[in-house]
Amino acid sequence: MHDISQMGTRRFGAVNWLGLYTLCIREWQRFLSVWTQTLLAPLVTAGLFLIIFTIAIGPRRGDVMGVDFTTFIAPGILMMTVIQNAFANTSSSIVIGKVQGNIVDTLMPPLSPLELVLGYLAGAIGRGLVVALGLSAGLWLSLGILPQYPLMALGYVVLGAALLGALGILAGIYANKFDQMAAVTNFVVTPLAFLSGTFYSVEALPPVLWYITHFNPMFYLIDGLRFAVIGVSDSPPALGAVIAIATTLAVCTLAFWMFTRGTRLKA
Repeated sequence: MHDISQMGTRRFGAVNWLGLYTLCIREWQRFLSVWTQTLLAPLVTAGLFLIIFTIAIGPRRGDVMGVDFTTFIAPGILMMTVIQNAFANTSSSIVIGKVQGNIVDTLMPPLSPLELVLGYLAGAIGRGLVVALGLSAGLWLSLGILPQYPLMALGYVVLGAALLGALGILAGIYANKFDQMAAVTNFVVTPLAFLSGTFYSVEALPPVLWYITHFNPMFYLIDGLRFAVIGVSDSPPALGAVIAIATTLAVCTLAFWMFTRGTRLKA
């Protein structure tokens, strides 16, 4: 197997456009070939969340931040679904390759660490965008909700998919088997997604939980998308964007570094 660090040094300053394009297409085809599992299932799950919370809590909950409860939670469910699927796309791609022993097919070609990160992120962002478009269409048809700031909403969806896609790369490199991957998903990603203001305004939290929530980058993704869709938020959208972008760059840099070192990837 080629030394990944040497590969990155050898190709520094040049871009293997054909290799990058091929990796992007492969990652797209991965989730499109099993669309009932990767696209339809998340849409159904998000719809069930919306229906159950609306029926069980909506009539008694009243307005939240000036909007009805169903409208309030809709953007949060959309972003939660996007980030969970972006994480699953990159992490599963790497772990499956390691378990099946064909990760070498990705590492052997002359792809630099940056190109590997970008290729995997392309799949995560692509899957996130398709899921977001499907959910947005459903919200429009069922609730009449359209984004007040469409470009901002698109930016937050891409940013959320990129952040969790990069985090999925880290998790995929770390995990050598599926139960390790499941542990990261169940004990890190899911709690962070649910405890980020998806179903409630953080202003209703006790002071300690309020401060803890503001250290959760997923809170800013959900809060930013909520502002872009319905025009209300718990924190300034500009601040949330800066924090989300900085976190995404940091995680992407760490993923780049891990590919450069070949951590838990070299034979």
